[in-house]
Parts: sequence; structure tokens; C-alpha cells
Amino acid sequence: MKRPGFAFATRFRVRYSEIDGQKIVFNSRYLEYADVAITDYWERAEMDLLPGWHGLEFNIVRALVEYKRPFRLGDTVEAFARTARVGTSSLTTEIHLCHAETGELHATIELVNVNVDLNSRRAVPLPTGVRERLAAVDAG
Repeated sequence: MKRPGFAFATRFRVRYSEIDGQKIVFNSRYLEYADVAITDYWERAEMDLLPGWHGLEFNIVRALVEYKRPFRLGDTVEAFARTARVGTSSLTTEIHLCHAETGELHATIELVNVNVDLNSRRAVPLPTGVRERLAAVDAG
């Protein structure tokens, strides 16, 4: 399925362990779904081929989730991802979680990840090429 403004999408099914007694997805799982989307998105961008990528450590400094409607057991989630902003040391990613069959939007998520040096616990610049690789995926 296509979503205007998004060139990247990945799919996965809601599993039993992700639902509550009402058979809807726990709220916290939506951030896990965002993590799956970002991992697949970065994989598509072949970020692991960038020199120094494997030594990076990203910390989430901001997470905004807007719930529209719940996912249920057995639903197929289509997660769309795109880069909203690349800073000196940060990446802002926008994710839309949609029902794969109906196309209905179930949640929007904005995540800000900062590249952190583990020893100093301070933000450090992203490696060269990050912006270009993400822009290439976003362009389709």
C-alpha cells in the first residue's frame, strides 16, 4: 500500500503477547513497533555500510505517540517511516502505523534519536553520509 509522503514501509502482524485482556495492543507496544520500523528503514538505507556506523549509540530523547485507534490480535501493521530532520548529532523520524488491509491510520509517532558517546555521555556528530543515505530511501 502507498502512503503520500512516504517511500518506505514494512509489515508485521500483531502477536498474542502484544495484546491485553481486551484483545487490543498495549500502548507501550506502539513504540516497539516504531523501533521495528526504524530498524528496517535504516537497513534499507544500508547504514551499516557507513564507516563508524557500528560504533554509534543512539538514545531516544523525545518520543511523541498520537493514538488514533487500536490494533487487534491478528491485524497486519504497515509501518511507514521517513526522516523529518537530520541534525548534527540527531535524527528525527516520523512513523505512521496503519492497518495493512484497510489503510486506516492507527498511530503517528515522532522519535528524536541522538548519537551519544558512551564514555562521555555527550552528543557527538553523525558520520558523513547519513543524510544522503536516508534521503535516497525517502526519494524512493
